[in-house]
Amino acid sequence: MASEEKRPIVIKRIKKMSAGAHGGAWKIAYADFVTAMMAFFLLMWLLGSTAKGDLNGISEYFKTPLKVALMGGDGSGDATSVIKGGGEDLTRTAGQVKKSNDPSEKQVISLKTAISDMLKMEKDIELNKLKELKKSIEKAIDSNANLAQFKNQILLDITSDGLRIQIVDEKNRPMFKLGRSELEPYTKDILHEIGKTMNQLPNKVSLSGHTDAHPFSTDRKGFSNWDLSADRANASRRELIVGGMDEAKVVRVVGMSSAVLFDKSDPFNPINRRISIIVMNKKAEETAQHDGGIVEMDAENGDAKKILGASGVAAVPSPVAVPPAIPAVH
Repeated sequence: MASEEKRPIVIKRIKKMSAGAHGGAWKIAYADFVTAMMAFFLLMWLLGSTAKGDLNGISEYFKTPLKVALMGGDGSGDATSVIKGGGEDLTRTAGQVKKSNDPSEKQVISLKTAISDMLKMEKDIELNKLKELKKSIEKAIDSNANLAQFKNQILLDITSDGLRIQIVDEKNRPMFKLGRSELEPYTKDILHEIGKTMNQLPNKVSLSGHTDAHPFSTDRKGFSNWDLSADRANASRRELIVGGMDEAKVVRVVGMSSAVLFDKSDPFNPINRRISIIVMNKKAEETAQHDGGIVEMDAENGDAKKILGASGVAAVPSPVAVPPAIPAVH
């Protein structure tokens, strides 16, 4: 009894700390929220910076049911899919590349094709201008009462060389005095009217005189249809200039005699006696100004060295005075 009274009394006091009604669980929830927001904004950033083709690929991937993809089994989707269960083949490149990187979208520009297209466009423009000139001449003839009666003798058409204007003889209405290069008054009027319109385009002009196949009889020795056709072509050139055509436009005046017949079935038909005026296109101009063609050099076969010489500079031949050939006219 005495020993029990001497035992010291120990009092234990437990201090209770209160953490509030919710404890520390809110920190975990907040951390989850921040993580989710970060993932959301990361997803938004990826979607904003991803090409449309890549987005289509991602969309196709999520069309595949996850359970079927993991566990196998038949699906109801596209039978061509590598992963059973649907969706498109993920190994395909369609929709997985940016359009800017798609080889099929890249265009290869060919210099040869570009030049060809440009030349074609120039030809079309030139052809349209020649057609407009044709209409202008037809309108000028129709509006002139004195020329309208000769409309059947004025033939206009588009050829490979350009706009061709032919003034032909009729049986009882010749353009020139018989056997001479002197023009009838109405022929001068026609040429004057045509000459007024020639300056509408910068194109050069070629003139040729033609006769029928009747042999030309004259006291002048050696004078034939070739000479007559050339004289008549040159007389026509002078009247065109009188009508207002620029003299510098003429690049060729020739006499063709009866070599190129209008009526091949009847060489003696008066319609074969005619003057042909051609408003030349660019190609015909180049051919005429290079005396019928351009020399093409083959460097591999040594043609370039023969023509240009060892220095590589084209030798320019000195001009030689040659009396002009007088084509025949009829």
